[in-house]
Amino acid sequence: MKKTLILTTALTAMAFGASAQEITVMSWGGAYGKSQIEAYHKPFTDKTGIKVVSVDADNPATPIKAQVEAGNVTIDVADVEYADAVRLCDEGLLEEIDPSILPDGADGTPAMDDFLPGAVTDCLVTTIVFSTIFAYDSSVFADNPPTTIADFFDLETYPGKRGLRKGAKANLEMALMADGVAPEEVYDMLETDEGVDRAFDKLETIKDSVVWWEAGAQPPQLLADGEVAMTTAYNGRIFNAAVGEGQPFVTIFDGQVYEYDGYVIPKGAPNLEAALDFVVFATETEQLAEQAKWISYGPARKSSGPLVGLYQDGKTEMGPHMPTAAENLQKALPSNFEFWADRDTELNERFNAWLAG
Repeated sequence: MKKTLILTTALTAMAFGASAQEITVMSWGGAYGKSQIEAYHKPFTDKTGIKVVSVDADNPATPIKAQVEAGNVTIDVADVEYADAVRLCDEGLLEEIDPSILPDGADGTPAMDDFLPGAVTDCLVTTIVFSTIFAYDSSVFADNPPTTIADFFDLETYPGKRGLRKGAKANLEMALMADGVAPEEVYDMLETDEGVDRAFDKLETIKDSVVWWEAGAQPPQLLADGEVAMTTAYNGRIFNAAVGEGQPFVTIFDGQVYEYDGYVIPKGAPNLEAALDFVVFATETEQLAEQAKWISYGPARKSSGPLVGLYQDGKTEMGPHMPTAAENLQKALPSNFEFWADRDTELNERFNAWLAG
């Protein structure tokens, strides 16, 4: 009996060990994916022995819904935008994450006081603050560079193709700000039919000059290839192209729309315990600060801020390149996750109809 018990225990331990030796983390790829591999995946594997398999998607929220509803979940952890996390959680497609498992900040601040306001929800632990900005090639507009979101829509003064993400979110907000709406009034305006009409009318003024993008790696490539003169983009992607690769690209934070992004665990994740361990590790003070060495996204913990220093080149101060730098927030708009959790489907249906029209 004793031998049987020992054997059973050993087999159980082996089975768990095998199941937890590998987890699959889905994210957005490119420079952002590299920042996560360096700051989270590699040190997690070094610490635990658990291999992290990286999988890329244009938007990881989409396969989560499909996999959970099909009962065939292969993702353990996914990186998603805040509004998508709220919506997926409301739909019962994500595991809930007990905030008590999150460690205190490196300075001893309790976790829930250390994370930025609202950064931890029932199903999400935020890792970064990122923003949708616009950028241009300085060699194209050397004499009269654009400085405001209104300039992005001004094809007469600044001729050339424009890159825009293929979707409603951020485009509607930026269109209204370009049309003179103050950032603090944008969502009140979008709650009305007239406001939505106004946003689409503004987008209509450049529609024929737009090249649509879907993956975060595309905008810097569109600029590099000369396919567009300006493009909206995730700020970290342009930073990587400009500072990391020496491209002549300039980021304009005027009219930026910034938001949270972080980790969720799909309902029925095959390696739940290891997935939770990964989320806890990745969202510690030091790891969030480490990611900021690789890409210019602001860490979601306050205690990470003082640890953010130089880019991997050893000379570029990361602080001024963050969406949350004081100077960059002057004409910025925080994305309203409640608005998009409620209106995403409806407004994207209208967007797609407008695009096809």
